[in-house]
Amino acid sequence: MNYTPYLILLVFLIIALYFILRKKQAKVVALSNEEKKLLATHVTFYAELSADRKQLFEAKLSKFLGGVAIEGVGTEVTALDRLLVGASAVIPIFGFKDWEYQNLGTVVLYPDTFNKDFEFAEGERNILGMVGDGYMNGQMILSQSALRHGFSKSAGNSNTGIHEFVHLIDKSDGATDGVPQHLIKHEYVMPWVKMMHQEIQRIEDNKSDIDPYATTNEAEFLAVVAEYFFENPERMKDKHPELYQNLSSLFKQKL
Repeated sequence: MNYTPYLILLVFLIIALYFILRKKQAKVVALSNEEKKLLATHVTFYAELSADRKQLFEAKLSKFLGGVAIEGVGTEVTALDRLLVGASAVIPIFGFKDWEYQNLGTVVLYPDTFNKDFEFAEGERNILGMVGDGYMNGQMILSQSALRHGFSKSAGNSNTGIHEFVHLIDKSDGATDGVPQHLIKHEYVMPWVKMMHQEIQRIEDNKSDIDPYATTNEAEFLAVVAEYFFENPERMKDKHPELYQNLSSLFKQKL
């Protein structure tokens, strides 16, 4: 009998319990100059902010890191990894004054892709990131290599970290359905859903440069186009002006 899935589950439960207790007494620690330099080097979004906006970003990131645990399974979590996880969390909510990820206690990094049984050393492994449900609720799992690649110059319109945190934002109203009720006013829900379906059809007809993974369902559509919006806003503004305007309004950011 293979006990590996049960051992992994036990590890997750122990980590979750420890950091739920730890979060209650979390302290916000200001970023060091070395950490700010790492951010400026690896996170374009941060590097392009004005000086006062950089300070706001740093404050939000420090608060996030003070309240959410970042642990590695089968890999070592570096200072840069912590900053990239934090940046992935802050970027999509940067336009909101007091947003907190209430439904997140721990981010677990695996060295690379993993499967639905949370195994990363054997079998078919094609998952880059996952927001936990059920006994995994309150946890997020990310591929360390995918996290790092998302902030590299070769990533194009993709960013796994941002993708998963947008799923978490979407989930905050109780349903991961591509319609974040906390961000969209009621009267704009149906126009947004209509536009999603129209764009999904264009992707299926090979008339769009949006990653076809967006056609999986409405939740994946939101996460994929959010990656595009934050990673390549100028291209989205040119290629998809209506979608750009909708996302700019949704995330309260003009990029």
